[in-house]
Amino acid sequence: MSDTFPRLLGDVGGTNARFGWQASETSGVQHVQVLPCADFPSLEVAIQTYLKQQNLPAPRACALGIANPITGDRVRMTNHHWTFSISEMARNLGVSKLNVINDFTALALAIPSISQDQLVQVGGKDALHLGPKAIMGAGTGLGVSGLFPVKTGSDQWVAIAGEGGHATLAAQTETEYRVIEIIRQRYGHVSAERVLSGQGLVDLYLALRQLQQHGPIEVTNAADITHWALKNKDPLALQSLEMFSGFLGSVAGDLALTLGALGGVYLGGGVVPRWLGWFESSVFRERFEAKGRFREYLQNIPVYVINATESPALWGASRSLN
Repeated sequence: MSDTFPRLLGDVGGTNARFGWQASETSGVQHVQVLPCADFPSLEVAIQTYLKQQNLPAPRACALGIANPITGDRVRMTNHHWTFSISEMARNLGVSKLNVINDFTALALAIPSISQDQLVQVGGKDALHLGPKAIMGAGTGLGVSGLFPVKTGSDQWVAIAGEGGHATLAAQTETEYRVIEIIRQRYGHVSAERVLSGQGLVDLYLALRQLQQHGPIEVTNAADITHWALKNKDPLALQSLEMFSGFLGSVAGDLALTLGALGGVYLGGGVVPRWLGWFESSVFRERFEAKGRFREYLQNIPVYVINATESPALWGASRSLN
């Protein structure tokens, strides 16, 4: 394993690419830098820029968590225009090993090493230490993964790669049904990601404006809606956050049931941590548990919001090289 150091690590989303450097097996992740994806024509150029700006040598190995399904050598990002060949990039970077995995698979691999002070619990009881764990998070898209012990009682873990964010979103109220119909007119299929993402919050807000027959308005990002809701107490913006939290609770509850996530549900991504204080008292937990005969089962499962200062996915990417 020592022949894979130093390592270049990456957490690549649809908006930003975060890079880090691990010099040895005993060292932490250093030289962390975030680069906007839109500033670079390709991922390889972004990597070379990072290495140059940080004055780093050529790495021996590289591991990248990327917001995309990995189904072969050719990668085409879902929420960005970058496309590349894994084998060709490995040759161009001169690395002996290049691992490219889904970004939420990388986050899942990092979960066992995240300290309690980087987690904010939202309801539930104690997690089953070696129980299955569900991981999801809203950012540019909606990432979903799971983490399972290799065998019963084992402290070794395996992460699953999936695209659960693209499963069909279900309404639980009449208003939600009407909002989904408006969004369906624009996109056709309304997946969970169409609502539970930065752009999804914008689309929720615009759909609610249309339902309430407000005039058109220019809204370009979720940060505007969050500001109007939390700072200006705008009723429509607050309703948008509440609906977002309700949908997130329903989808998270479905994932917990599907995976039997007695080890807890972990929420990553960049959206929720920005309004964490408000989120803790939102409708999220009620909707998470609202699964009929399995309410009591879900009441025991804790949900944790990952509120880390550094990207845990960089650690997870590194673990994929071990």
